[in-house]
Amino acid sequence: MLSPTAATIRLFLHVIAATVWVGGQFALAGVVPTLRRVAPTATKPVAQAFARFAWPAFGVVVLTGVWNLMAIEITATSGAYQGTVLLHIGMATASGAFVAVHQFGQTKLALALGGALGALFSVAALFVGLLLRTGAA
Repeated sequence: MLSPTAATIRLFLHVIAATVWVGGQFALAGVVPTLRRVAPTATKPVAQAFARFAWPAFGVVVLTGVWNLMAIEITATSGAYQGTVLLHIGMATASGAFVAVHQFGQTKLALALGGALGALFSVAALFVGLLLRTGAA
């Protein structure tokens, strides 16, 4: 068996936290319609319970993302790589911002737009992160 390194642990923590953040959004989106039908008053407490799990995962994504950046010499990478890093950071930031709009919004528009754009930017950030991982620095 290969031995784990700091790099593999860092990447594992980043991926598992991103899995909770992104995958959890989609799992919750799949459950909520049924939950609304069978227990309408349970929707909000279930979403709040998920948020208590998801936001710390988002924090781990941010911290391990910074750790990932510290592990490379960004100035020695190509312009395309640097641009992709900036795009990734922007998408991850937008993801968190839109999910916050969804969580704290008071109107149906804020809830719908925040949820949809939060999920869209979460998936986009995930994809761009994979580009960074598979691309040459």
